[in-house]
Amino acid sequence: MKSRALTPWLLVSPATLLFLGLVVLPLILTVILSFHVYDHSTGIKDGFTVAHYVRVLTDDYYLTIFWRTLRLAALTTLICVLIGAPEAYVLSRMGDPWRSIFLLVIIGPLLVSVVVRAFGWSMLLGSTGLLNQTLRALGLDPVRLLYTETAIVIALVHVMLPFMVIPVWTALQKLDPAVEAAAWSLGASRFTALRRVVLPQVSLGMLSGSLIVFGLSASAFAIPGLLGGRRLKMAATLVYDEYMSELNWPLGAAIAIIVLAANLVIMLGYNRLVETRARRALG
Repeated sequence: MKSRALTPWLLVSPATLLFLGLVVLPLILTVILSFHVYDHSTGIKDGFTVAHYVRVLTDDYYLTIFWRTLRLAALTTLICVLIGAPEAYVLSRMGDPWRSIFLLVIIGPLLVSVVVRAFGWSMLLGSTGLLNQTLRALGLDPVRLLYTETAIVIALVHVMLPFMVIPVWTALQKLDPAVEAAAWSLGASRFTALRRVVLPQVSLGMLSGSLIVFGLSASAFAIPGLLGGRRLKMAATLVYDEYMSELNWPLGAAIAIIVLAANLVIMLGYNRLVETRARRALG
């Protein structure tokens, strides 16, 4: 009996130790580092202070970057929902071999490095890129997209879209097509069937995709760094600058912890809201 009781703990212990060593322990060390005193002439000291948190939370420079990070992450998530959910619905209604082909097209970009994709968008959106060359050929004035928030959102949507399509498509795979057909036979239009029958069933898949997209977008580094430039910083690039340029590791750690806490609060609140509405819709 004792061996049976210990079996589950023995099975999960390797993954638990790996999680504690790779996630929890570095996070604890980062929190401790964020409270260390820093002197520009001597570096990190043994004393502890909350000055880094006070500085970040009271300085408009940091607050502006935090607001930009959350705003662009939310906008990216919204666009991914508007594009990814219909795309997943169409994908779920396809038959073989087209379903496999289009699924490969959707997840194919994940096989390419984010840095490579960011460089590709920089060449497309630059002043001498394909887009502006086309506009000049048509006799139109070129537009400035590179090093703007628009370029960051475009590239983030391109990178994050598969993370929205796959969870919604997985939820649709569990939905019996006969349920939607029953709604049609009872006189519901296609739009009403989608809104009243399909959407509540896949809302949890959309929730999962939204949380993944928002979390990855808020912590994105390569795309804001390459397409936003030095002027349009986001939270990850700000932490990188504090660590690598300013060498102020405690301040960088404090910024990282604040961003993590803000993301957790937003994502948990959103999770609670969507799950409550989904449960009411599903009875």
